[in-house]
Amino acid sequence: MNYKDYYAILGVPKTAAEKDIKSAYRKLARKWHPDQNPTKQHEAEEKFKDIQEAYEVLGDAEKRKKYDALGSDWQNAAREAERQRTYRQTASDDFGNFGGFNGGAGTSGFSDFFDMFFSGIGRRSAAGGAGFAGIPRRGEDLESSIELTLHDAFEGGVKSLTLEVENICPTCGGSGTVRNTICPQCHGTGRIRERKKFDVTIPRGVRDGQRIRLNGQGMSGTSGGPHGDLLLVVHLAADPQYERRGDDLYVDLPVSIYDLVLGSQVRVPTMTGDVTMTIPPGTQNNKTLRLTGKGMPRLKGGGSGDEYVRLIGQLPTHLSEREHELFSELAGLHDGAR
Repeated sequence: MNYKDYYAILGVPKTAAEKDIKSAYRKLARKWHPDQNPTKQHEAEEKFKDIQEAYEVLGDAEKRKKYDALGSDWQNAAREAERQRTYRQTASDDFGNFGGFNGGAGTSGFSDFFDMFFSGIGRRSAAGGAGFAGIPRRGEDLESSIELTLHDAFEGGVKSLTLEVENICPTCGGSGTVRNTICPQCHGTGRIRERKKFDVTIPRGVRDGQRIRLNGQGMSGTSGGPHGDLLLVVHLAADPQYERRGDDLYVDLPVSIYDLVLGSQVRVPTMTGDVTMTIPPGTQNNKTLRLTGKGMPRLKGGGSGDEYVRLIGQLPTHLSEREHELFSELAGLHDGAR
């Protein structure tokens, strides 16, 4: 990331008045507008963008104040900002749009230098809309993930977790400066990372990929505005026993061939404990039987899904001589009946 000398770009001194900055901008914008330079299109586009970026900072009192405060310390501030940006990118890769940020520079269409220090203040708000200093503005929503087991989703209830989230710097209020110097706490970024504990109410039957919203637990607002929300994306770990399809559960149950041929009563695991299930005589291997209402709780409409039990016949091994004789007799009887 390279430092941008906005005063040099507009050709004005650091003591230039607001009207002089605006005048220089208009003059240079007319000169380097791409439409006015058809034979130097690429050069004109680059210069025109630099001119716009310089005026976006120097033409805005809040941004200009922060720019002047950066001074010779801009590299130290940039290193801290880069660490925060790397952290956001890592979190974004892990959890999606973590913390309301997309994890990288280029969000404004200007340079990395601009996006690192100025994209969230003054005329351009961090949320992409118009904003002015002193006007209450709602804080950004934060987004992270919550890891749950299938049993967590079945039972629901309150689960505590601790997350590292970004928030507005309390020392500078998000401006990045304190008394015309770079904020010592956030190093000019306007944001800090902090660990917070949350008590999350898990809805019974929540599905993988769904979001749980914690109202008012997001980033703090500015100028007295309300907090944003925290959105937790649910990630359900694979269960070693059950497969979930919608609100239904599927489980494989090993049974003996005698249970299949003669019929039997067997114990079947469910999310609330084992239950007894009847296998009718003459049931085929891999037959699926249904336990009504033994699946996952339905988020909407009440009730529960079903549990489907696939019967996996287990052939006997290491037959005794007598068992072998009996199977031979059975095979003969079966062949004779055809």
